[in-house]
Amino acid sequence: MSENLSGPSTAISPDLDWSQIRETVRMLFLSVAQIEIALHESDDSVEHLTSAFTTMMGYESIIAAAIDDLPDTEETAEIRQTIKHNADLVTQEMQGAVIAFQFYDKLTQRLSHVGSSIEGLSELVSDIAKIYNPAEWNSLQEKIKSKYSMREEHEMFENVMNGADVREAVRKYNETHKEDLKDDIEFF
Repeated sequence: MSENLSGPSTAISPDLDWSQIRETVRMLFLSVAQIEIALHESDDSVEHLTSAFTTMMGYESIIAAAIDDLPDTEETAEIRQTIKHNADLVTQEMQGAVIAFQFYDKLTQRLSHVGSSIEGLSELVSDIAKIYNPAEWNSLQEKIKSKYSMREEHEMFENVMNGADVREAVRKYNETHKEDLKDDIEFF
């Protein structure tokens, strides 16, 4: 890649060294950078929320213990019932949040894998010695597949590698995993 006096050849300022492959790689790198920034920023927020929910669960335990310590009289029975009911509602809401965190964890895993895959693809298409070599493409595909930790990712990979387009792969995923979402949730 040679550079002209004003900088590298780009689509905005092409010269004889301009390349659609180089432009593709730049766009792919941009996508990876955006994914990485989004993951980093969201991780900070989720860490804060996780800490807050852990603290609230501790407070819920304190409230439950305090309810048990209330004297068992007619006057405290209604108060005890009201506090217990509201504490149970808070616990249910926190369990809902934990489920959302589990889905967030799956999302971040997938986005991390997408970023890694795009980065690997960018490196492959930017190397003239590799771009036309089927063994290099197979190696990249195997490397991508090996990073997948979820069954759904492996199935999606196989569907796409076997010729499914995006819509078909998503349709197959939705058909196969509609009920699985309920089974994947871990209650605390």
